[in-house]
Amino acid sequence: MLQRICFWLLLIGTSVVQAHAFETLARSAWVYDVATQTVLMAKNAQTPYPPASMSKLMTINMAFEAIADGRITPETRMTVSTKAREMGGSTMFLDEQDRPTVSDLVQGIIINSGNDACVVIAEGLAGTEEAFAAQMTKRAAVLGMRHSTFKNASGWPADGHRMSMEDLGLLALRLIDEFPQYYSIFAQKEFDFADRAPDNRFNRNPLLKLDIGADGLKTGHTQEAGYGLVGSAVQGDRRIILVLSGMVSEKMRATEAEKLVNWAFRQFSLKTLVAAGTPVVQADVWMGVQNSVNLVPAFDVRRLLPAVGTSNVTAEVIYDGPIAAPIAAGMVLGELRIKIMGFEETTVPLVAQTDVLAGGMFKRLETVFTLLKKRLFLSNTAQ
Repeated sequence: MLQRICFWLLLIGTSVVQAHAFETLARSAWVYDVATQTVLMAKNAQTPYPPASMSKLMTINMAFEAIADGRITPETRMTVSTKAREMGGSTMFLDEQDRPTVSDLVQGIIINSGNDACVVIAEGLAGTEEAFAAQMTKRAAVLGMRHSTFKNASGWPADGHRMSMEDLGLLALRLIDEFPQYYSIFAQKEFDFADRAPDNRFNRNPLLKLDIGADGLKTGHTQEAGYGLVGSAVQGDRRIILVLSGMVSEKMRATEAEKLVNWAFRQFSLKTLVAAGTPVVQADVWMGVQNSVNLVPAFDVRRLLPAVGTSNVTAEVIYDGPIAAPIAAGMVLGELRIKIMGFEETTVPLVAQTDVLAGGMFKRLETVFTLLKKRLFLSNTAQ
């Protein structure tokens, strides 16, 4: 029988303050707390917009995957085509005589926002930029980026070249989690290939200049897209990812991005609601040497709460009981559903705290006798 037990998991004060209410000037935005997998803000976050150079993150992802697959290495040298050399906008100033390494090209894309470097990577991996863009689109769908379509490798304005802010945030999270050995490149403040670009050697990410724990990722700008940024920052044991687009100036982009970082860290604090191994409920056991078993979370249950003001948290334990023995410690037997006003409900698995062996013959007889007594009582009551 499905058991549901509702209770106050944590109560602070008597009312709720929605600290996450924040009005951003960005046309679209997405802010995410990594530790708790909590979306703190989503404004037009699933709407596809021109991503400008922020879509270069997908080109970087494709390059990192190619390295991981063994198709290339950071030391692999690539050919520069005339098409790559003729790319406008931000470049590494490559020419057909160059044979840059993949490491050079990755730095050129991340730090210099090199459109030429993107074409070199695309042609080196797929033969043509068009084929590479098709691969990017297909790969994005596999990765759960449902609102992304690529027409080129650089983010150069093109009909149908679109990404949502949520997709960009998910891509940033992937780059951080899956390729930690290369992620430090995003915090690198300058790169000048062969001393050709003294005026274009600096990383455009304005957050890297501030003492707020920022360590990535990428800016973007075109007339159609406006000014945008995919950023990430770490303070203490928390990491946040933010994406915004549609700003009207570099200054507004920098100011709004800083505001979002400060808001995400200062308006919320990370709390341990239930420590790992703490009994949440005592579940009845069927035909075991013990009549019950404690259900506990296997890991600390940590959630964001408003840093100031008041808040409440409710929880519901759900399990199918009584639970038949034998039971092994660590076996998932139920779930804890946590509700915090203003956030999506989250679910945490609950496991058996201890082993419970199956009962012997006497336990079986005892169980049958108990059941007969209950049925007899119910029958007499009905009469």
